[in-house]
Amino acid sequence: MSSQPVSIVGAGPTGALLAILLRRRGMPVTVYDSRPLHQSADAGRSINLALADRGIHALKTAGVYDAIRSAGVPMRGRMIHDRHGGTSLQPYGQRPQEMLLSISRERLRRALLEVAAQQGARVNFEHRLETADFAAGTAQLRDLRGDRLLHVAMRPLLAGDGAGSRMRRCLVEHGLIGAQEVDLGHGYKELSIPAGPDGEYRMAHDALHIWPRGGHMLIALPNEDGSFTATLFLPNRGDPSFATLEDPAAIEGFLRDQFPDACALMPHRVREFQARPIGFLGTVYAASWRHAGMTALIGDAAHAIVPFHGQGMNCCFEDCVEFDTCVGRHESWEACFARFEALRKPNTDAIAAMALENYLEMRERVADPDFRLQQALALELERRHPQRFIPRYSMVMFHHEIPYLLALERGAVQARLLARLTAGRTNLAQIDFEDAAREIGSLLPPI
Repeated sequence: MSSQPVSIVGAGPTGALLAILLRRRGMPVTVYDSRPLHQSADAGRSINLALADRGIHALKTAGVYDAIRSAGVPMRGRMIHDRHGGTSLQPYGQRPQEMLLSISRERLRRALLEVAAQQGARVNFEHRLETADFAAGTAQLRDLRGDRLLHVAMRPLLAGDGAGSRMRRCLVEHGLIGAQEVDLGHGYKELSIPAGPDGEYRMAHDALHIWPRGGHMLIALPNEDGSFTATLFLPNRGDPSFATLEDPAAIEGFLRDQFPDACALMPHRVREFQARPIGFLGTVYAASWRHAGMTALIGDAAHAIVPFHGQGMNCCFEDCVEFDTCVGRHESWEACFARFEALRKPNTDAIAAMALENYLEMRERVADPDFRLQQALALELERRHPQRFIPRYSMVMFHHEIPYLLALERGAVQARLLARLTAGRTNLAQIDFEDAAREIGSLLPPI
């Protein structure tokens, strides 16, 4: 397959990284994207991403991490803001490398596309996938600048065209796969916290800031220029919700009541709230990701997830590495596609479930004293039993060698153990660590 030309639909971070990996194998690669080369972030789409170990490992595998890491701002924990303006830091881990990088989605995309082009990939912007003829084995793409229809052979065509994937919908329309797009019932809006007068950060810049409020929350990620990108997550219906916040007075009253310290840092909050669209939050479940040896879905096109575990991009990048490995091990595209789906789908189903669970954790549980005690105990047990007890969050975020499914399974065992050990306790001095050691030795084999 090494000499066969490959087409990729979607020039986002996933399509760009996949192009780099396949070009390293010497494959002719052509990428198509409906957007122009120079375009600001898509309306409603989050403009900040959290790069974690799985994504970093993928970028290192592609040989591009060193050229990208300087664009990220390290975040070492969650800074929790209570209703009265008080803050507390919850570290992500206990080792220097256990951190996340806040990075601009658009800057990352452009950097990856530049590398892909340097390595010989052809990138055609303003080319939109219209439909696919699976009997003929061709896809129809419209050149938006020339207003002409191109017929591109699917030999193969890889679809990295995001959560709203046109190729996935074509496969569904032709009865070749089944798929669901499950709406969370919550949406989001981007707001901004500008830098100070001299370009300085006005909050701790080495943390992801969270204002947990039960049914909703505000978060903020640092940018390189001293600003923060804030994101308000809120139900679409009910009270409060995006449906009930329409006039300026209601918006201002809600934000001031719920996030008073953040309001003091957001001078354009009401204007931005009114001007910016509501971003969609949902999960994509596809029964299959492929058809014959013609086309395969990859990344969000196959398994879009909600953003509450910071794993959307990281999971997509991990897809690219796994797919590239399958390319090297199989003689046909059909076998490659089948193996890729068999390896990845159990793990992407697992992170989809964990991402949904983490929304409740972020908007509510992080402020709960019982949760904080369990988190502290989890870190202490990791210190005492590093080969057996790794907190689920750490397994997901900082251990690319641990599959998502294994993290989900071990995490469930650990959650039950933490709940039992902390029942009726208020601090670590009250924990029976001998009992904990016996249970860990019995329930959790070494990783």
